[in-house]
Amino acid sequence: MKTLSYSTKSAKPQEVVRAWYVVDAEGEVLGRLCSKIAQVLRGKHKASYTPHVDCGDNVIVINADKVKLTGNKMDDKIYLHHTGYPGGQRSINAKRLVAKKPYALVENAVKGMLPKNKLGKQMFKKLFVYADEKHPHAAQKPQPFKF
Repeated sequence: MKTLSYSTKSAKPQEVVRAWYVVDAEGEVLGRLCSKIAQVLRGKHKASYTPHVDCGDNVIVINADKVKLTGNKMDDKIYLHHTGYPGGQRSINAKRLVAKKPYALVENAVKGMLPKNKLGKQMFKKLFVYADEKHPHAAQKPQPFKF
């Protein structure tokens, strides 16, 4: 009797082909948009997804300042960080954060959805967020990503 052997092919870092996608965040809900962006950065939308290899694509987010938050989150949501000094915990709400850094809401949400290790930092470097419609990545010929 002849036995069939099936083996799963793991992606190798040097074999990964990266595409460039552009995502328009205007009118989109923050969490739903960022979870899909995180999947593309990880490479989970590809058939060749391998958990221990960065096989994701590059993502450009435009109109990040026009992203929506549901309910009263624009006033109530608090972002915390620590300066590293004793008593150095700082907080800012979402409305003030958007006024100060319009791209920070999307960056914080996506970063929280990626792995918390070296691989996650490598994946986060492929995210480019811009507050308006202009971006300097026209030479890469980014394709619009359909969710």
